[in-house]
Amino acid sequence: MNLNFEEEIRKNKRKKMLKECVIWLVEIAVVIVLAYLLIHFCIRRTSTIGSAMEPTLYNGEEVFINTKAYLVFSPDREDVIAFYDKAWDTDGGEEPLMTFRRVIGLPGETVQIIDGKIYIDGKELKEKYKYAAMTTAGIAEQEIKLADDEYFVLCDSRLDSDDSRNASFGNVKKDQIVGKVSFTMKPFSMVSGPDRGGQAEPSALPTNVP
Repeated sequence: MNLNFEEEIRKNKRKKMLKECVIWLVEIAVVIVLAYLLIHFCIRRTSTIGSAMEPTLYNGEEVFINTKAYLVFSPDREDVIAFYDKAWDTDGGEEPLMTFRRVIGLPGETVQIIDGKIYIDGKELKEKYKYAAMTTAGIAEQEIKLADDEYFVLCDSRLDSDDSRNASFGNVKKDQIVGKVSFTMKPFSMVSGPDRGGQAEPSALPTNVP
């Protein structure tokens, strides 16, 4: 009688272990599938070009772009975005140059730069990060009214005016945006903003960047 009881206990333990193993394997499979879908359909890996986003992103630095970040929501102020220099019909034609800049002005807002300070709808913008002082306002010396599909963007290297301060660069339209620049690869970390007072220290430059 006791032997049968003990055998039943062992059988129940084996069934429980088997059930736990199956659940564990299913969870691993789900994670793998989700990771595959995320990497192949939501994330794009590419490299930056130029020094306009230093010291946040350096020339040749590998980054991950979340191409679905703005599928439902719109870009937020101070997001670093990747965008094409012109609208692109993905059904054909050569892919345009991809550029990286930080969002400052949002659709419908008025942007102006006075004495190196940014004003949004007449109020001074208190930025989250500290940047090198701007020495030129460019066309933003006068108020710029953004259309409902336009974003005013700036370089993180504020001495570089290859951004919306430049008339030939202009504002970025929503249909030009590829996605949000979310992570750097080496080291793997979230993209935030300058952490050296807006100044790039030569000794602090990443050794992995050519």
